[in-house]
Amino acid sequence: MRRALCAVILLAAPLRAQQPAPIHGFPADQLAGQTRRETLARSVPSRDTLRALVRLLSAVPHEAGTERSRHVAEVLLARFRALGLDAHIEQFEALMPRPVSRTLELAGPEPFTASLKEPPLPQDPTSGQADQLPTFNAYAPDGDVTAELVYVNYGRPDDYRVLDSLGISVRGKIVIARYGQSWRGIKPKVAAEHGAIGCIIYSDPKDDGYFVGDVYPTGPMRAASGVQRGSVMDMPTYPGDPESPGWASVPGGRRLTQAEAVTLVKIPVLPIGYGDALPLLRTLGGPVAPESWRGALPITYHLGPGTAQAHLALRFEWRTRPLYDVIATVRGAVWPDQWVIYGNHHDAWVNGAEDPISGQAALGETARAIAALLKTDWRPARTIVFAAWDGEEWGLLGSTEWAEAHGDELRTKAVVYYNSDTNDAGWLNAAGSHSLEQFVTEVARDVTDPRTGKSVLQANRDHARSERAPKDTSSDTTFALEALGSGSDYTAFLDHVGTASLNLGYGGASHSGIYHSIYDSYTFYERFLDTGYVYGVTEAQTTATAILRMADAPLLPFEFRAPARTYRKYADEIARLAAGNDTTKGLDVAAVRSALDRLDTAAVAYERASAALTGVKDVARRRTALGAVNRLLAASEQALADSTGLPRRPWFRHLVYAPGAYTGYGVKTIPGIREAVELRYVAEAQAEAARVAAALTRYAELVQRAAEALALALR
Repeated sequence: MRRALCAVILLAAPLRAQQPAPIHGFPADQLAGQTRRETLARSVPSRDTLRALVRLLSAVPHEAGTERSRHVAEVLLARFRALGLDAHIEQFEALMPRPVSRTLELAGPEPFTASLKEPPLPQDPTSGQADQLPTFNAYAPDGDVTAELVYVNYGRPDDYRVLDSLGISVRGKIVIARYGQSWRGIKPKVAAEHGAIGCIIYSDPKDDGYFVGDVYPTGPMRAASGVQRGSVMDMPTYPGDPESPGWASVPGGRRLTQAEAVTLVKIPVLPIGYGDALPLLRTLGGPVAPESWRGALPITYHLGPGTAQAHLALRFEWRTRPLYDVIATVRGAVWPDQWVIYGNHHDAWVNGAEDPISGQAALGETARAIAALLKTDWRPARTIVFAAWDGEEWGLLGSTEWAEAHGDELRTKAVVYYNSDTNDAGWLNAAGSHSLEQFVTEVARDVTDPRTGKSVLQANRDHARSERAPKDTSSDTTFALEALGSGSDYTAFLDHVGTASLNLGYGGASHSGIYHSIYDSYTFYERFLDTGYVYGVTEAQTTATAILRMADAPLLPFEFRAPARTYRKYADEIARLAAGNDTTKGLDVAAVRSALDRLDTAAVAYERASAALTGVKDVARRRTALGAVNRLLAASEQALADSTGLPRRPWFRHLVYAPGAYTGYGVKTIPGIREAVELRYVAEAQAEAARVAAALTRYAELVQRAAEALALALR
């Protein structure tokens, strides 16, 4: 009898091990079918296909506003259609100035003229192609200025406070700042506010050059002539076409004048490599720079000014140019008016194998995985939308114009927006709406890391533990979702429309110094970033899994304990910040804390109600009731938005997440209160606290309504 019992246990153990893990939003009797579909979808992405796509789409320079960008859009359109998807191109337009002439020279005892050019390399076949966009900063104004130079470190507000303390003024000067530590557009913005008449931004070898590792082509780091192009539009004020803030820019539509476009930079600005920066920095006199300001060039870093004057002259062709967004759709069979959207941009500054083609290729393989399921007669319950955006590099142009054009429809229909951009070897980087933290945890649990063979979730935990301390044995059971600021195409969806959003991608295993240069090529990507395209496969598997779960879940897989916990942490940070100075120490955040208490209660009620879904066996009969709950869940992120927007930045409507006015890409959580406290605007901070409390109360009430409706639906 004992032997028979042991045999039963041995036979039963593998069966138990094969039981699918719970998936939030699905009853137990649907897990097997869902797992089979996900397994099939994850088997489709191919390293060979990814390699071919990266090579094809990065074959020539294809910056936005050109026929070459249109050609890439048409290639993507044809591929979506070949997969059987309903696809089309939506055309918008935006102001996109192109450089006509650029001059940077030094007068004085040792005259110098900057090359302003990245040379071709025989080891990189595409680096010598014609039609490469010159090295420049998009939306820099025309200008011709001559002045002394002052070195301003990274050009952040804090750096100018150091200069002030040393009695060094930049008024009437040209500043030279190094790339890094803040978004590039902040550097000329802050310089202009301090009276500078020009701005030069260079890449210091300490940040991404020979100090870090061997330079390209020997290694992956930036060589002396490597230059980072990039937009300096004031995107923290609003992204998208500078001449159509808040409405879609379509041919023949309403436009501001160039003078009215407040996101355009006020002073000339130009990027250079450290080879061109060295002669400029060498001429500087004045105090020696603080130790933390010193880079890795073979000089003593001085703040300036010096004996020589710099001459900076820029001229541009200011024109409105076309944008080509590619939209592909799989119509939902049950809830066609609920949309699951996944986008990645297709435009690049030059060839852009890493940025953005690595992500765009993965999106293509995700679409191919969904198309493979369609051949099995499966149809998603909700509509799936794939988007290949144009003009991201210039200032999130294509995605912003599309979101503004479809804003009312998105507020009614969008369930979630997924975004990707660059994708390299490494670990899953995920940021977004905290109602999706548990969702991301479960997706990461069920996708395999190609390097270790463990789950992506476990690989991330191991990496985080090794970064903290090698002997740290703590076991974190969730994926720590970061908050989103700006910097990619999720911005309009989360910050303006109020759609729950995620930015997903792999990376971090290696450093590189080819960002926004001619060396962001297929050759470089294959050698240094995702050499076997295995993480491109993993990215496609991750996004395919995320799409299938959100598209088919009878109950949208949102969860609200994480937002309650995370938002309370933000409120505590702000309270400590306010208490730290005499001006704002009287800030009263009691109403915010009270609203968070209500959210805590509602989140627990919703968790209790949703747990009952596991045992439900007749979901189809409850479809109408669940549909009503899902509409509340899909609208939950909008409850955190306010149509009047943030102070001085009305385009940004989300009251919990936004890029900082002086961080650019970096997030400021609960930004209205936080930035008012930082500026010591006491009345504004208190008014913003009231608005945030009202938004959190709306959010809590909606979650409570969803909990009550769900409890009724599952009786």
